[in-house]
Amino acid sequence: MSSASARRDAASRASGHRKGPQRPDLRAVREGLPGPERALVAEYERHLALERGLSPHTVRAYVGDVVSLLGFLTAAEDGDRGLADLDIGLLRAWLAGQRADGAGRTTLARRAAAARTFTAWAHRQGALTADPGGRLAAPRAHRTLPGVLRADQADELMQAAAMGAEQRDPVALRDRALVELLYASGIRVSELCGLDVGAVDFGRRVVSVIGKGDKERTVPFGVPAAEALTTWLDAGRPELAGPKSEQALFLGVRGSRLDPRAARRVVHEAVAAVPGALDMGPHGLRHSAATHLLEGGADLRSVQELLGHATLATTQLYTHVTVDRLKAIHDRAHPRA
Repeated sequence: MSSASARRDAASRASGHRKGPQRPDLRAVREGLPGPERALVAEYERHLALERGLSPHTVRAYVGDVVSLLGFLTAAEDGDRGLADLDIGLLRAWLAGQRADGAGRTTLARRAAAARTFTAWAHRQGALTADPGGRLAAPRAHRTLPGVLRADQADELMQAAAMGAEQRDPVALRDRALVELLYASGIRVSELCGLDVGAVDFGRRVVSVIGKGDKERTVPFGVPAAEALTTWLDAGRPELAGPKSEQALFLGVRGSRLDPRAARRVVHEAVAAVPGALDMGPHGLRHSAATHLLEGGADLRSVQELLGHATLATTQLYTHVTVDRLKAIHDRAHPRA
């Protein structure tokens, strides 16, 4: 098989033209890119990670979108194209192919943003004579939030976690502390798994969190979370700790720092034990915490600071949730609704 044919095959798999529910093999697409494009991707990846300081997750997402774009570009049936051939028509054709493969509005908006960021950078680097991404538009993403727990369901969740920890099993003690802290603080699961023991200040009942863009913020937590954390540190963590533990606050069963995927499983399983609760992971607890704070009278600025949102507009989404819930309650309860 020729190199061009190999690239077409890999790019086809990455863009969705494949049989079965396989995930796009972007690694194969990247390895199949021509040398100059592959080197440019590596340079762009370093730029995102080192110069812009983006999180590994964000870097992977941006680089994956760029690899998909370049794979599409260099796998043309009518002859290979290079980066120099990239124009607004090809950018739109790439997005159209993504849409035909079932990508939603939110995904298309993210990929368009990734393409614009890349072409602007490539133009500054001299790899493109013009920036075609500046003219690229995409459907506005739907800014929606998943369902949240009711306050009584959140209370049931915490009670169930506490009951599970009564046997003093170290994993159960960890899971209780994990669920309590996620709901009490509204922090992200990546932030939670990145915490060290020293980040927790029990005297002031706050935790120091490193969020997106390596920005540090101080987040408060309540008495129940403090009690769960204390029990975990006194009776649970020492049972799991080992040479790989270092200073990590939450540990996996083998003693290393808890992986976010394991934390998500813990939350999904815990929420599943609450009758009538929607299935959700750590992000659902984050949404629930923000919604309950606003329903309890907290102001938007305070919630923005607690959640670590860069803009108030993101936090304002939660007001839509609370208003919608109030309308639903009004419709059900008011005699003249």
